[in-house]
Amino acid sequence: MAFALKASPSTSSSAALSHRTRRVVCNMSTATPRPTRLVLSAPPPPGFSVVATVAIADERTSRRRQMSVAQTMARLKAQGKTAFIPRITAGDPDLVTTAEALRLLDSIGADVIEVGMPFSDPYADGPVIQASAARALAGGATIDAVMDMLREVTPELSCPAVLVSYLGPVVRRGADSFTAAVRDAGVQGLMIRDLPYAEACGFRAAASQNDLELVLLTTPATPAGRMTDITKASEGFVYLVSVNGVTGPRATVNLRVKGLLNEIKLVTDKAVVVGFGISTPDHVRQVAEWGADGVIIGSAMVKQLGEAASAREGLKKLEQYAKSLKAALS
Repeated sequence: MAFALKASPSTSSSAALSHRTRRVVCNMSTATPRPTRLVLSAPPPPGFSVVATVAIADERTSRRRQMSVAQTMARLKAQGKTAFIPRITAGDPDLVTTAEALRLLDSIGADVIEVGMPFSDPYADGPVIQASAARALAGGATIDAVMDMLREVTPELSCPAVLVSYLGPVVRRGADSFTAAVRDAGVQGLMIRDLPYAEACGFRAAASQNDLELVLLTTPATPAGRMTDITKASEGFVYLVSVNGVTGPRATVNLRVKGLLNEIKLVTDKAVVVGFGISTPDHVRQVAEWGADGVIIGSAMVKQLGEAASAREGLKKLEQYAKSLKAALS
């Protein structure tokens, strides 16, 4: 594979993730996928195979043999298990290594994998992921190159993947085109980091049309009413951001997380996962004990792979680190 196109990174700001306070009421129900149909206006000519045509039309469905994110989380929840959800940046240090990292994390026992789409201004992320995105863009990790890599790798994975993006790349490509590309890459879920709830309805329609689960985020600063709206609208799982601010390792987990988990679980049976600032086995165990249905490890995971002296060393460090966190949930 050749990933030759390059994009130039730009300087990133460190603005915090936030939600608008205006209440919006809209129909956030999931659209029913439309079945494949063949309409023949005349008998097929000699040699024309209806069966072959259906097989070609349904080729992309064959790529989606993994459980959906929601199904995966429900299965783990019924088993009394907490999902291990690592995140890496696509293209850091390169896309070939990213593909190997996805296979590695799947073999270790990741329940869901988040794949970050590199963006030139990842303002809700801390210095680790900002630097990771810059390296990926400098190395040629364009949207198309990332999708090509995922299209090759996802059929090999046993766990579902969630693509994590900022709004900029989605708007530039167009919501319909972007979500169709994500679907064709074999990804089950989509998270748009800076998508305000007020604008989620339109994107939810595009995601549903392309059989994608749109994951929404809530934070400690989200008003109770808005938190309920987000919780009801989110698909796959509800992402509880543990702290106000940007991503990055913290010494301890915010003690408010326990109460926030309880509040969210009062209004939903959906899985609730916790991310931001989680980096050690002790953090993972603590959040699981508080009742989280899943734990996301982002910056600390990205650091293992992207800041190593070589790709080989990065994969080795990633393996050791991921195994230590997975063991903490056993």
